[in-house]
Amino acid sequence: MCKSKITVLGVLIWLISSGPAFGKSYLFYLEAQGVGGYSTENDQAIYYSMNPMDVMQKPGVGFDYLQRFSGKTGDWGSFALQMRLAYNEAYRETGENQFRLQLYNAFFKYKAGFADLWIGHNRIAFGLASYLDSHALLLQPLAMYGYGYDRDWGVGASRDFDWGNVMVSCSTGSGMPLEFEGNYLVSARASYGVLTRDNYSVGFCATYGKPLETMGYERMMPDPIKTFLVGTDFTHFWNNMENRFEAAAGEKMGEDTYAFLWRVGVNFLDEDRLKAEAQPVYRKSGKDWLYELSGCLSYRVTSDITLRTMYTYDGEMNDNKVVFQIYWYYKLL
Repeated sequence: MCKSKITVLGVLIWLISSGPAFGKSYLFYLEAQGVGGYSTENDQAIYYSMNPMDVMQKPGVGFDYLQRFSGKTGDWGSFALQMRLAYNEAYRETGENQFRLQLYNAFFKYKAGFADLWIGHNRIAFGLASYLDSHALLLQPLAMYGYGYDRDWGVGASRDFDWGNVMVSCSTGSGMPLEFEGNYLVSARASYGVLTRDNYSVGFCATYGKPLETMGYERMMPDPIKTFLVGTDFTHFWNNMENRFEAAAGEKMGEDTYAFLWRVGVNFLDEDRLKAEAQPVYRKSGKDWLYELSGCLSYRVTSDITLRTMYTYDGEMNDNKVVFQIYWYYKLL
């Protein structure tokens, strides 16, 4: 086991064992998921939801840990650690690296009064992925299509106002792996509306730098590439309906690029246990417009177990893909 993995596990064991010193102010969840389906383009069974090299979604087991730090005046900080050991079909033919450790959250957040400051592996200030937690979902925002990152290594700040939120981040632009090859990414987002209070949020964001083109833990291009994107996102809840929209435009890999996504969902049954969603994604890569059409059904069997199935048509690959997922998320401590 490499030193970084030993360090992460050592920190986790120390934090849990130190629970009494922190007033047991922590949460510890176990998670597991089974993912499988069929692709007409591959004409075989698949064990991933998006791409065999990407991290979303694959069979695996893991945990989610959150530690709060408090003083006489209340909470002043928190530490989050979330990771999985996932089956990687990309290496199934070679028999190498069939299981890989996926690290999602690994950051420390400090409440400085004027803002919340964080350092580590966290969400950057761009698009829907800046506030929508998609680590367990089959449908993904534009970050998983190359417009931003689901998580990135760096530092950031966020402040809530009565009217909305402002956040900034400065990250490596490498995504899941931590790499330094002259790569960097500076992002900022301002939003109007408090989703939990107003049932809507409108955001405007921008990102600039020389990030690495990565997919999961794999580097797709040898050198950092200049990137400049501006974007907007919108989330609205009304009765049993949910609408999410996201768009981005700018320069990427030396060419103009555009992308937009719209996700509409309808909730059914008591406690919204059944959800039906549809999501078209359109993006311009080079001279070509690419599109992907998806539909998803989710059913929460219990508070710990969720079943999902997704159908996706990829216009670029002329691929029809059906994916099934069973997801287990259990509070242990």
